[in-house]
Amino acid sequence: MNTSTAATADEPPEPGQQRAYFDAIYAEQDDPYGVRTRWYERRKRELLLAALPRPRFRRAYEPGCGAAALSLSLAERCDELWCSDFHPRAVATATLLLAHLPHVRVEQRSLPQEWPHEGRFDLVVLSEVSYFLTPDDVHAMAERCNASLTADGVLVACDWRPDFAGRRCPTDEVHRLLDGLGLHRLLRHEEDDFLLQVWQRSPRSVAQAEGIR
Repeated sequence: MNTSTAATADEPPEPGQQRAYFDAIYAEQDDPYGVRTRWYERRKRELLLAALPRPRFRRAYEPGCGAAALSLSLAERCDELWCSDFHPRAVATATLLLAHLPHVRVEQRSLPQEWPHEGRFDLVVLSEVSYFLTPDDVHAMAERCNASLTADGVLVACDWRPDFAGRRCPTDEVHRLLDGLGLHRLLRHEEDDFLLQVWQRSPRSVAQAEGIR
């Protein structure tokens, strides 16, 4: 997340303002948060990838894929990856960047209304997307995540913590709502800048899943 793109807002933006916020930042460049260039973003991405409890997943979904830097890394560990974003420039950027990967699908979808219902996922990654939604929409998205996860499914949430103009839901509230799904928490990594959590349906630790204990 790039704090220089917008000032802190006193009130959550309305939907029209939300679209204007994204139109403004994508008008300047196709990677407005510097996810492909900043060390902060690379480090956070590598922490997220290291937190995944399995080396490979069958079918994953990453809504709010943005500039698709994380998508490229997820694609290396998934047999099939679905990516989506609501903004057309983000979709165009992700489509171009991932075009060489036949097992990756990129679509334009709005959350939570257009959550995919075609099949289920054993990995859902909500990276820097949920706080753009209202608390009611986060709750609805959380329910859709839960319904979409397979019996061995994994849910990841990683979110910027400081306030900024595009925010509609506090990060702590996002994670509280996701924690309320009743999944088993595998990891909570907390820094001043961001919060990363991983939940799964299975109660087994990574070591238990490998038969180490």
